[in-house]
Amino acid sequence: MTHPSRSGGQILVDALQIHGVDTAFGVPGESYLDVLDALHESGIRFVINRQEGGAAFMADAYGKMTGKPGICFVTRGPGATNASIGVHTAYQDSTPMILFIGQVGGDFIDREAFQEVDYRRMYGQMAKWVAQIDRAERIPEYLARAFQVATSGRQGPVVLALPEDMLVKRATVPDTRRYQPVQASPSQAQIDALRAMLAAAKRPLLLLGGSGWTEQACADIARFAEANRLPVACAFRYQDLLDNDHPHYIGDVGIGINPKLAARVKEADVLIALGPRLGEMTTGGYTVIEAPLPRQRLVHIHASMEELGSVFQAELMIASGMPQAAAMLAAMAPIDAPAWAGSVAEAKEELHAWQKKPAIFQDGQAPLDLWQVVQEIDALAPHDVIITNGAGNYATWAHRFHRYGGMRTQLAPTSGAMGYSVPAGVAAKIVDPARTVITFAGDGEFMMNGQELATAVQYGAGVIVIVFNNRMFGTIRMHQEREYPGRVSGTDLENPDFAALAQAYGGHGETVETTAQFAPALQRALAFTRDKNLPAVIELRYDGNLITPGATLETIREQAAKAKASQAN
Repeated sequence: MTHPSRSGGQILVDALQIHGVDTAFGVPGESYLDVLDALHESGIRFVINRQEGGAAFMADAYGKMTGKPGICFVTRGPGATNASIGVHTAYQDSTPMILFIGQVGGDFIDREAFQEVDYRRMYGQMAKWVAQIDRAERIPEYLARAFQVATSGRQGPVVLALPEDMLVKRATVPDTRRYQPVQASPSQAQIDALRAMLAAAKRPLLLLGGSGWTEQACADIARFAEANRLPVACAFRYQDLLDNDHPHYIGDVGIGINPKLAARVKEADVLIALGPRLGEMTTGGYTVIEAPLPRQRLVHIHASMEELGSVFQAELMIASGMPQAAAMLAAMAPIDAPAWAGSVAEAKEELHAWQKKPAIFQDGQAPLDLWQVVQEIDALAPHDVIITNGAGNYATWAHRFHRYGGMRTQLAPTSGAMGYSVPAGVAAKIVDPARTVITFAGDGEFMMNGQELATAVQYGAGVIVIVFNNRMFGTIRMHQEREYPGRVSGTDLENPDFAALAQAYGGHGETVETTAQFAPALQRALAFTRDKNLPAVIELRYDGNLITPGATLETIREQAAKAKASQAN
């Protein structure tokens, strides 16, 4: 359809509507005023954020939640640099996302004009495609390509710069059709080869991960695992690809892995990696799965041909989208009387043992039992509760002890980005307001994007934020004590009253210092967020010595000091 003459901003917003966009996140800027004007009566919800990093994180969370590109608008220079953390996260997490950046006008370009940056150079290594739209009549073409690139093959972020003068120019141009994501599919010969490898196996293991999954794909892969009695593990921060209560789910392969699960991965004779990139975190620094030649007979199924063989020389490499591969595996003739039939129950028991109360809480001396906190969440929240978190040791309490309820119940950055937790929780509640959303945030991590509570209040997003306050950058402190025992430097924090801060924003806030206080506080937070559609914060104040479920800072320090003394001798 060819419209009458339209401004560049109007052409862009019309294209967003054609491609099914219902929500965009961002911080306004004078560099894209014409887009803001076109959004005014478009029906697209524009969520106003408090900082561009929070906006980009929300767009990433939207992409994870919906499978559609998360849309983010920021202004030039400072806005674009702030948003870069979300683009990097979307790239490492393979999340579909499109970032639009207002740019200086074409008449000022290459003069280091006010806030000018060459985004093709800046974002060159952290996005799938970066471009600048210099002509208004080419906007439909560029947007169609952006959606196509973001959603096809290995999904990821696209960055488009929008010169200010281009947006106000008028053009008569036809619209495009809606984008159509393209994914490869396994050949029947590849499925037959996989089946032959599986039939000859004695200790196979299925490892799920990556993006591009759908509800149907998760259901199909569960049927494949059930039919072939396969133990199923999930890669780092993809624990929601199989309901953790499913009999075949045996744990997550990532930081702080169950040693018995690590041994199972190492000792597997056939390892089917369906979806994950097999990066540093999932492979334990390339030790659980060795690069470039794994000990296991590796079947690697991934959406990107460029990823296959780039690090691991798998015995069988299949380029495929997750729905396509899962459907063919579900239809595959199952292995009769597999030799490994008893391994699933054994591995499940190992997981249950791994999730029991840690020794550091068994004597009852700690006033606040963080293991019991997670048990109360699992008891009081719905099974499909969405848990979000950023980076930090506090996330271990969710990853190890919470039972994720299946597809789209976990939002967390594989990139290890701090500041992700609160924006992701707010975005999840905006996308699916009927769901319960609980955010795990470290005290240092919360302070990076906690201002997005104001966004939650403005848009009625009743997210519950649990702040783990140990008054330190805990992960760095743990490594510091391991490498430089007793020499604390740069890791102590002086924090605000988080409960009072939540109340100042217009939400609900409580402080919890004992185990007995938590369940009633959570019940009040659940009721408040449900009835008021406003956020709630529960601040957990606890002993920072309790740094992980398996170790205290004191024991780490003592062991490191002994090791250094031994080396000195």
